[in-house]
Amino acid sequence: MKKIAIFTGTRADYGLLYPLLLKLKGHPELELQLIVSGMHLSPQFGETWRAIEADGFVIDAKVEMLLASDSSCGVAKSMGVGAIGFADALERLRPDCLVILGDRYEALAIAQVAVVMRIPIAHLHGGELTEGAYDDPIRHAITKLSHYHFVACEDYRKRVIQMGEFPELVWNVGALGLENIRTVPRVTLSEINQKFNITLKQPFLLVTFHPVTAGDENSDQTLDNLLKALDEFPAHQVILTYPNSDNGGYRLIKAIERYARERASRVYAVQSLGMQCYLSAVDLSDAVIGNSSSGIIEVPSLGTPTVNIGVRQKGRLAADSVLHAGTSLENIRMAINKALSPQAQRISETCENPYGNGETSTKIVDVLREQQPFRPKVFYDIPAPLEE
Repeated sequence: MKKIAIFTGTRADYGLLYPLLLKLKGHPELELQLIVSGMHLSPQFGETWRAIEADGFVIDAKVEMLLASDSSCGVAKSMGVGAIGFADALERLRPDCLVILGDRYEALAIAQVAVVMRIPIAHLHGGELTEGAYDDPIRHAITKLSHYHFVACEDYRKRVIQMGEFPELVWNVGALGLENIRTVPRVTLSEINQKFNITLKQPFLLVTFHPVTAGDENSDQTLDNLLKALDEFPAHQVILTYPNSDNGGYRLIKAIERYARERASRVYAVQSLGMQCYLSAVDLSDAVIGNSSSGIIEVPSLGTPTVNIGVRQKGRLAADSVLHAGTSLENIRMAINKALSPQAQRISETCENPYGNGETSTKIVDVLREQQPFRPKVFYDIPAPLEE
């Protein structure tokens, strides 16, 4: 049996990978190996590895890597710690292929180890742009380290080929996370309240704001403006999920915790909703607000408006239900007002998502079944146009 290792370092990529994990679990020709690291193992971010095991998956390797620092130096050192642990894990597991999703520094750390150890990499969500995060060069670097590419739309496929990857090894399969929208059952608001010991009521707004790690935007100031804007919608309760572990994330967590503590009857902060509760909360909310990729890629398929703030997701294709806002208090206030309008609600219910129809995992598994052992990569040169 071919051994397929899947890496997950955050609650976000685990939720997206979930349908692929289900397809691989118990597959007659493929053996699933699960490598868990990063935020999953941190109490600060909810120890979400427990949710992975509760979903019925066996974790084959846990690799600690996060340091108690969210400075750029601390994050860089975390990558080094991770590389050491990933080398040990991959040496023990010896997979035939390693699957990596996205563009985070945890993913880059394991990708570089896999290349040195001659383990082919299958990369998901290459070719995308997020100009407000250093994820952009990380994503493109992982593309160049990978042998197989599963992209979310045709524009991204063309971009990966433009980077020198052979067209026959780049598949437009759509966004894997959309499959959860079709297959994962929703829970009620009362079940969400019971799980997190809160008393959330409709109408409410679902908010996730991550650090901006590239460009001139000040994450602390943008979050401050966002929280002030939320105060101007007192008829709506608010549920805030924690940011990720990028540079400056801990400061944002403290600001979010303080905001929720001072408005305890209306605002709730949770470390991680988990995939099922997150999708259910999106369904039940009046709008999703912040700068998370889920607001761009998955939320439009749930019929809920998105307010995308600032530059973090700049460059991504977006459905008509996504409202882009600047970072000032006035910009954010105006965008939330627009998202709550009947017109925005109608658009959200009928718009087309450019990231596919949510039938992705089967296509990926079919390719993984046929993948070949490690071989040196060759650069693909795009044919020059014929001269007249």
